[in-house]
Amino acid sequence: MRVAVLLSGRGSNFQAIHEAIARGELPAQIVCVISNRPDAAGLQRARDYGYAAHAIDHKLFASRAAHETEVLRVLDEARPDFIALAGYMRLLGAEFIARWRNRIVNIHPSLLPAFPGVDAQAQAVAYGVKVSGCTVHLVDEQLDAGPILVQRAVPVHEDDDASTLAARILSQEHAAYVEALRSLATRAWRVEGRRVVFS
Repeated sequence: MRVAVLLSGRGSNFQAIHEAIARGELPAQIVCVISNRPDAAGLQRARDYGYAAHAIDHKLFASRAAHETEVLRVLDEARPDFIALAGYMRLLGAEFIARWRNRIVNIHPSLLPAFPGVDAQAQAVAYGVKVSGCTVHLVDEQLDAGPILVQRAVPVHEDDDASTLAARILSQEHAAYVEALRSLATRAWRVEGRRVVFS
């Protein structure tokens, strides 16, 4: 399975995917890494590992569509089977998503559909839930709403704040992302309505 990674920050989930491939736990190949932020630590990490790493700064484009056209051009050259969003802090346009329907994977630090959007961990603490976690899902046109691939639960402790909960969730994110990609690579699957059915 050929995977393109899109990231905007430190790329810890990208690191987890890279390490799982290196250990032989994920039958995949990272064919390119793209960031909308030239200074992203994850982009330098990708270069250090020898991956094709592309900085496509969204600030240099007149519109979201123009930026996504360039991202799509790079993806077309790399020919991935799936796109893994690993802390990519840009909403994708409808045309982009339609072109890669059911082939874009994202991870979110909550048990969706609870607490979509930014600051999910702070939302969970403020709401007073006893359990949170992470969700790996296919991307559709709605924010953090596509069909779910994998979820992992994490307890919320009485003394948690957003940062302590985020750290505990992050350790599960890495395993969940690898599990989801491995299932997509090795098992037959289909989307039925909102459900991803593996067989």
